Amino acid sequence: MNIAVYLGASEGDTPVYKEAARALGQWLGANGHRLIYGGSKTGLMGVLARHALESGGEVVGVEPRIFIEAEYQMEGLTELIVTKDMRERKATMMALADAFVAFPGGTGTAEEIAEVVSAGSLGLISDIYGYYNLDGYYDFAKSGYDQMVSHGFLSQVKRDKIRFWNSIDEIAADLR
Repeated sequence: MNIAVYLGASEGDTPVYKEAARALGQWLGANGHRLIYGGSKTGLMGVLARHALESGGEVVGVEPRIFIEAEYQMEGLTELIVTKDMRERKATMMALADAFVAFPGGTGTAEEIAEVVSAGSLGLISDIYGYYNLDGYYDFAKSGYDQMVSHGFLSQVKRDKIRFWNSIDEIAADLR
């Protein structure tokens, strides 16, 4: 399965994020999944990609030219796709993936998974998508979607398609 993972280009404020990125990368590689990610060598992105590769997985980086020019790209990827900008990067990642996981990250991660959730809500994709809610990191998003339902802006059926995984085991159960 081609799995897009959106996550930070920094490591965050606690070692739990780095350890979970390592474990997710190892799980992806060991289970024959193909990682689709932003292409960076830095932060959690680099940790995830390195461990997926070391565990025998294929890793496709999708990196905008501006980051290539800044030399942020990971070396040794199975494939590196260079895009003209972030908009093209998001579209390329969505086209390549069968499932989408938002790992803890910043505003870029939030923007990317929001676009996936919107596409799912509109019926443009039928893939599996959701948030790795590591240590409750995405509780705010879960509450936000629930509030959308309670105020009539999101149907419960569409809300139920947005997954909130609390562990790699829960992700694995959905992505087998």
